Formats: sequence, structure tokens, C-alpha cells
Amino acid sequence: MNIEVIKEFVMQNWLVIVVALIILFFVLNVVKTVLKWAIAIIIIAALLIYSGISIDQIKQTVTDVQSSTMDTLKKEATSMMLKEASKATYTKGQDGAFTITSPNVDIKGRTNSDKVDVTLRGISLGEWKVDNETIRTFVKQAQENGTAPAS
Repeated sequence: MNIEVIKEFVMQNWLVIVVALIILFFVLNVVKTVLKWAIAIIIIAALLIYSGISIDQIKQTVTDVQSSTMDTLKKEATSMMLKEASKATYTKGQDGAFTITSPNVDIKGRTNSDKVDVTLRGISLGEWKVDNETIRTFVKQAQENGTAPAS
């Protein structure tokens, strides 16, 4: 979305926006049911559609934000693995499953699998391939730290 397009739209349609905001304010203060949120969503959607912003643009923006957030979380998890490798504990299950736990990062996987599940501070970051050097180093260091008893 171009900021100039938004500025131009606001300058050309300021009266429509003000009327919509007044109606929205009235609806939110007077109507006391779930209906008020439905009306509010309809008013906001109408303004967005009227402004020329398409649903595809909104979806693309949400996708971009989501992708950027996941990239940031993955970088943070990688950084935490490097910092916390010496504090990691390795727990091996009887069925070939293992869990590596450190203060902020948890990894779960299977012994002969090329993928592991990574969790950063309780937020799942999905499956990662073990071909990542940081993950291999983290796993190796956790194994060297000692194996915790299986629970």
C-alpha cells in the first residue's frame, strides 16, 4: 500500500470518513449487543472497500507480517540455541524420541529423523530440518551435557 494513495483518499473523502466515524461512535456507544460489532465491522469494511483497498491487499499485508514475524522468531530461536547450548538437557525416550530443553528453547524429535519440532518460549515454530548447523551443534552440546532420565 502506498502512503500517498491513502493521503489522497483521505483528502478527497474526509467528509465520508467523518460521517462513518460518527456513525461508528454512535453504534458502539448506543447499541449494547453483538449486533454493534457486526455493524462496526460492516462500516469499517465499507470504508476499506470504498477506499479501493482490496481483500487481496489486506491478505498480502497479513501474510507479509506473519512471514516477517516467523523469520524474526526463527532468528531469535537460533540465537538462543547458541547462547543456551551449555544449559541444555537431553532426554531420550524408549521409542527413539528425544527432547532437548533449555531455558527458552525446546526441541523434540526422533533419533533417525531429519526434522525436529522447535519451540521458543512456549511458541511453536514448526518443524525444522536438522541440516541446520546451529541445530546440530545444539543437539550435540545437549548430548554432551548429559542425558536426563526419561519420564
